[in-house]
Amino acid sequence: MTELNSPELTSHDPSVYHFGSDNYAGAHPEVLDALKRVSGGHVPAYGDDPYTQRLRAWARDTFGQQALIYPVFNGTGANLLSLSSVVPRWGSVIAAPTAHINTDETGAPEITAGLKILPAQTEAGKITPEAVRAAASNRAFIHESQSCAVSVSNSTELGTVYSPEEFQAVAHTAHELDMAVHLDGSRLANAAVSCDAALADMVAGADIVSLGATKNGAMSAEAVLVLQPDRVSGIDYLHKVLLQLSSKARYQSAQLLAMFEGDLWKRNAQHANRQAVRLAQKLSDAGFTVPTQVQANTVIAQIDPEVAQAAHAAGLLFYAWPAVPSGHRFMCAWDTPDHAIDMLVERLAAHRA
Repeated sequence: MTELNSPELTSHDPSVYHFGSDNYAGAHPEVLDALKRVSGGHVPAYGDDPYTQRLRAWARDTFGQQALIYPVFNGTGANLLSLSSVVPRWGSVIAAPTAHINTDETGAPEITAGLKILPAQTEAGKITPEAVRAAASNRAFIHESQSCAVSVSNSTELGTVYSPEEFQAVAHTAHELDMAVHLDGSRLANAAVSCDAALADMVAGADIVSLGATKNGAMSAEAVLVLQPDRVSGIDYLHKVLLQLSSKARYQSAQLLAMFEGDLWKRNAQHANRQAVRLAQKLSDAGFTVPTQVQANTVIAQIDPEVAQAAHAAGLLFYAWPAVPSGHRFMCAWDTPDHAIDMLVERLAAHRA
C-alpha cells in the first residue's frame, strides 16, 4: 500500500509558496485534525449530523438566536445561494464593478440565478451610500431591472476594508430603499482583523452573509449565514436546488467549527495580513509602487509588463490586476513565510534590472 507522503502521491514541491491567491495555500493542520476526528462511524446525512447541529448552535450564540447557517462547497455557491434567496427573478444586485460576482464567477448570478448585476461607482473599491442611491432602479419603470439587493465585498477586490461603521451606513441606505443586504465575506476574517473587530460587528446590518473559510485555511468549506430570516425566501430548498447541500455535511461543518469555534480564523488572518504589510514594504523598498493602502492580505503593486512576464516565465505566480494601471495582485496566506516574500521581491527586482 502506498503511503500518503510517498513520492508517488506527491506531485508538487511543498516548500514552494506562491502569491497568486490565498486559495493556493493548503489546509491548516487543525482543520485536517478536525476532519480526522469526525470521520469514524456513521452519522445522519444532509446536515442532520451532530457537527452541523453544533455549527448551528455556534451561529446562534455568535450572531443572535435568529441566525441560521448553511454549509456550502465554495464561495460562488455561497454567493448564488445568498442572492437567490433575497432577490426575485426580475431583480438586480448593486455591487462594485470589481466585485467577485461581477468579474470572477463566469456570469453565474446571471446564468444560474437569473440576476442582473448593476455596477456602482466606488471609492478605493468600496461602495458608498451615495453610490447605492445613484445606482438604484426606478421602481415605477417596468422596463428596468429592479434593484432588490446590495452586495458588498469585505475585504474588497482591491484589498481595502469597510469598517463596521462604513458597512452599516451602506446597509442602512439599502434598507431605506427597501433592498436586501448581502455581504460577500470570503475574506471577512482578514477584514475583521484589520478593524480589530469581532465577526458579529463586521456583519451587523447584513441580511445574509457568504462566510468564507477556504481562503483562510479550510480545505473545502464555506457557509451562508442568515441574519434576518424574514428577508430570505426558500433557502432550505435553494440549498439543494443550487447543488450546495452535501450528503456528508459533517466534513464541511467540522472545518467551519475548527475555524470559528476558537480563534483559528483570527490567528490565520493576522498572519496573512502581517505578511501583506511586510510584502508591500519590501516592494516599496525595492522601488516598486504600491498605489493602494494595504489593509488586509492583498497587495497590489505596479509592475512593468515585461518584468511581470519574465517573472511568470521563471515560475513566480501572481495575477495582473487591470483595475490598477500596470497593476498586479499578490495575495498572502495563513502560511506565507518571510523567506518566500524575500525571494519574490529579489527576483522581481532582478528581472527589472
